[in-house]
Amino acid sequence: MAISQELLEILVCPADKEALEMKPDQSGLKCTKCHRVYPIKDDIPIMLIDEATIEE
Repeated sequence: MAISQELLEILVCPADKEALEMKPDQSGLKCTKCHRVYPIKDDIPIMLIDEATIEE
């Protein structure tokens, strides 16, 4: 089960409150500003800054 578009519209990056977008492989949510990627585990986005990785 993928994350619904409605949920994606209300979730923001905890670090800078910017919009998130789904990664193409649907493994995480990527911040459009700081490029942090929050992993998705068992269809639940882990929205903890300490769990995020940074991608270019």
